[in-house]
Amino acid sequence: MLIKILIALAVVLVVFIIIVALRPSEFRVTRSAAIAAPPDAVFAQVNDLHNWEAWSPWVKLDPAAKTKYEGPPAGVGARFGWSGNNKIGEGQMTITESKPCDLVKFRLDFVKPFKGTNTAEFTFQPEGSQTVVTWSMLGQYSFIPKAVGLFINCDKMMGDQFEKGLAQMKSLAEMAVSK
Repeated sequence: MLIKILIALAVVLVVFIIIVALRPSEFRVTRSAAIAAPPDAVFAQVNDLHNWEAWSPWVKLDPAAKTKYEGPPAGVGARFGWSGNNKIGEGQMTITESKPCDLVKFRLDFVKPFKGTNTAEFTFQPEGSQTVVTWSMLGQYSFIPKAVGLFINCDKMMGDQFEKGLAQMKSLAEMAVSK
């Protein structure tokens, strides 16, 4: 009887490993929002890392987090590091590309809770009197995150945070334009 149980467990484990291995190795999370402000006003919210504290959804998850700015205050080379509770972890982001009113691209280096490097980008598309801001994060999944993804919807989890951040950014940019 014990041998049958061990064989059954081994089969389940092998099937689980095969299912995880066949999952996509790349991911992309994307959310957009229309903001009633010109592209330059919205671009400034993202390109100057000091502005993030006002709209980033992660700031509210750990107001006591330690932060550090390095490099120029905005644009290519600007860097923001953080170290906080288990909800925000530890890492840094660096602007690697900045095209005024068009694109801001970041390298995200996570240290905790999991090590990893991803890319994030914001694009700004004028549409009439509004700017459509699209926030994306993309990267590679290793085996463990692919396994976790079977049980946790990472797109929804990250996407919900992106939506909160975009809503805060919308509020700030529209308030600034109306003054």
